[in-house]
Amino acid sequence: MRAAGAAVILAMVAVGTLSAQQQQQRPAAAADQSFSQAVRNAWNGAKRNIVESAEQMPEENYSFKPVDTVRTFGQILAHVAGTSYVYCSAAKGEKTPFEEDHFEKTATTKAAIVKALADSNAYCDQAFTALTDATAAQSVSNPFGSGQSPRVSSLLGNTGHLNEHYGNLVTYFRIKGMVPPSSKRQ
Repeated sequence: MRAAGAAVILAMVAVGTLSAQQQQQRPAAAADQSFSQAVRNAWNGAKRNIVESAEQMPEENYSFKPVDTVRTFGQILAHVAGTSYVYCSAAKGEKTPFEEDHFEKTATTKAAIVKALADSNAYCDQAFTALTDATAAQSVSNPFGSGQSPRVSSLLGNTGHLNEHYGNLVTYFRIKGMVPPSSKRQ
């Protein structure tokens, strides 16, 4: 978890530095790419990959897992939905409406998992939309630890988590002889 935290902080610094450099190179009127917008763009890209994965995989493959020791395709998506609530509730300064494993235990069909994802994405969209450069550094409760962390850390953590599990889903697609959504778009 400390390594993940360090990676999030490093990403924040890199994005912040790049954003500052870009804004120095352009007139103020052309500075349309704020730090908070870059965070939203990353979220929207990761969210798109997850949503398209959920839609693309046939229901009969939601129970697929390459080996017994890993989650099924559907369980990964359900896990993502639950964990998104944890990350985004922290960013919103709220108690999470669902625990991390809630949907893994309760959503067992493609329809239920797709709905859980859609609802968690709508919940998170509120947190990402509300993010501004000024509120990014505000302290909120750390979603998976004790103490406080910057609001943006929770949002970047959620985006990183989606990307991590999209990588798992890509492998599942390839094993099934399918082209994953991000490759289809190319």
